[in-house]
Parts: sequence; C-alpha cells; structure tokens
Amino acid sequence: MIHPTAVIYPGAQIDEGVEIGPHAVIGANVKIGKGTVIGANAVIDGWTTIGENNRISQLASVGAPPQDIKYKGEATTLEIGNNNVIREFVTIHLGSPSGSAKTVVGNNNMFMSYSHIAHDCIVGSNVIMANSATLAGHVTVENNVIFGGLCAVHQFTRIGEFAMIGGGTMIGQDILPYTIATSEERRAAKLRGLNLIGLKRNGFSEDIIRDIKTMYKTIVFSGLKLPDAVVRIRNLVKQSSQRDHFLEFIEGTKRGICKK
Repeated sequence: MIHPTAVIYPGAQIDEGVEIGPHAVIGANVKIGKGTVIGANAVIDGWTTIGENNRISQLASVGAPPQDIKYKGEATTLEIGNNNVIREFVTIHLGSPSGSAKTVVGNNNMFMSYSHIAHDCIVGSNVIMANSATLAGHVTVENNVIFGGLCAVHQFTRIGEFAMIGGGTMIGQDILPYTIATSEERRAAKLRGLNLIGLKRNGFSEDIIRDIKTMYKTIVFSGLKLPDAVVRIRNLVKQSSQRDHFLEFIEGTKRGICKK
C-alpha cells in the first residue's frame, strides 16, 4: 500500500490501510488515519494529523509552514478530519504562533485544485471550495458553505453556515449565514439574497425559512444599526437554533457585516 519510492520519515504514524503513492513525502510528525489515500508527489509535513478515509491527490501540499514572517519553526499544528477530498496543488498550512497556533479542517469537505487554506483558519464540514478559492489567515468558515472559483477571503473574516459565494468574489467583511454573496469586476462583495435553494435542499422547514427571511430583511433593509436590528429580531422572530446562531454571528463580528 506504500510505494517503494515514497519517503516516510522516522516518527510518522501511519494506520493500516493507508495508501501512499510514488515519490510522496510524509514528515516525521505526521499522523494519518486508516483508509486515507495519498497521491504521487504529495507532501504531508509539519505537526499534521489527518483522519480516516481522506483522498489527497498528487502534488498537494498539506502541513507546510505558515506564510507568516513571524513564524520561526514553532510546533504549530494542522488537524484534518475524515472523508475529505483534497485535490491536486491544494495548499493547507499549519497554524501560526501569533494566532491560535492551529489550523482546523472538519469532515466531508471538497477542496478543488489550487484552493488554499492559510494558517489559523477554521473550516467546518461539508464545505466546497472550487478551483483557486483562497482563505487568508485566521478565517472561519462554518458548515455547508460553497465557494465558487477564484474567490478571496480577507484575514479574520467569517463565512456563515449555508452561505454561497459566487465565483471571483472578494470578501472583506463577514458573510451572514444562509445568504448569497457576489462581487463584480473584483470589487468588494455584496449580499444578493438568501440561499433559498440550498436551505430547501437541506430540509429547512417553511416556517424556519420565513423566519430567516425576516431576519435578513431586518439586517439588510431596515436601516437600523446592528444592535437595534438585533433587538428587533429578538422581538419579531421566535426562538430557534437558526435565530440564535444568526444573532450570535452578528454580535461576534469584528470586521463588520457585508450588506447589499
């Protein structure tokens, strides 16, 4: 299951059933869970832990040092869950000592060719990043987010769950959960509405979708400042996990909320 030309450094921990292709390089501090497949010429390095049944394609770079000039070789980490697809030329970096010191990726994600996850990012589960989508450092991506190709997300920005980001979008502020964001001619992102098709496909009830519409309109169209809009939503919309998450997301913003 391990090609004779692969380079496995002493100390690497590789579970049974792992496949490693020709000329792949596995660093000394790497742990790889069972059923994971590593393609030819892929490099897995750093203090990286990879779960089970992942597919890492040829020429991917996983666990490289952060692109942070303050990094001096500290033992920062990368944690990747289960059942992820990491395609060719994808780059995923270790955390940085100036951040949380770890980069975290969840389960069941697909990262297409040339997509990039920088240091200290937290990426949830069921996320799709199309070709050349890029996350700068310290970005948080919640579950069930879809990125079109050639997106770029500014550092410390957050992308809310079930959001959809159009191809080529430049994101510098937090994207609300359940929304669609796009930009034109490489300008800053704007909200274009709710990801209604995505919500319906994922089993959201009509009542919950109606409440999400109310919250969206209150934030985007009411003209209220965010604290006042939050108060109005608490008065208008009955309690649910979606309402609570939506409000917590808004109250946690540091870079501001992207609007229409």
